[in-house]
Amino acid sequence: MNLHARPGDDPATHPLRSDAERNRVRIVAAARTVFGRDGLNASMTSVAREAGVGIATLFRRFPTKEELVAAVFADRMDAYVDAVGIALDDPDPWHGLAGFIETVCAMQAADSGFADVLTMTFPTAKALEERRNEAYEGAVQLIGRAKAAGRLREDFTPEDLVLVHMANAGVVNATGDAAPDAWKRVVALMLQSFEAPARGPLPDSPEPRALYKAMLRASQACSASPEPARKD
Repeated sequence: MNLHARPGDDPATHPLRSDAERNRVRIVAAARTVFGRDGLNASMTSVAREAGVGIATLFRRFPTKEELVAAVFADRMDAYVDAVGIALDDPDPWHGLAGFIETVCAMQAADSGFADVLTMTFPTAKALEERRNEAYEGAVQLIGRAKAAGRLREDFTPEDLVLVHMANAGVVNATGDAAPDAWKRVVALMLQSFEAPARGPLPDSPEPRALYKAMLRASQACSASPEPARKD
């Protein structure tokens, strides 16, 4: 018996930790594939199957779908925040805002799962929601700068950006690989309608609380799909 050994030095514990980490990596990679292909309505069972692990193993690593979503899309949310920063650095406020919208819509088109993420909210995924809020605050600045420059219609609101994400996600999910570039035309049409001078008044924008409720309902719906018993 090695009296100088520490609890963590037991070699028998190392394979378990290594296996657990390998399983986690496999699950995240599989979820990225499944969510990117099928969107967030894909079941946890399909993720486990793609990863080659039992459903119980998946739930040990990620007890809820929200936790798995947060792990899979952490880097996408970082890129989302970075896109805001790049837009704010653009000396042309309108070009910055338009470029941001085009970039984010392209990110949605490239990944059906991320297209869904931007139309939902995940209250228990604190880190993901903090990054979303950071991007939102930057987007508010983008909108203000574009209005001050006289290029963005005055009745455009931050809630309209959420509607853009929702509309684009709908187009991306509806057209798929049948018309993969259709979103580009829709985004171009929307951008032209955003420019000043406005050609006419718009209906009132949704209240922030109403949009949050819609996003929350969407995330709850994607998490509510029935799963089989958790057996390996």
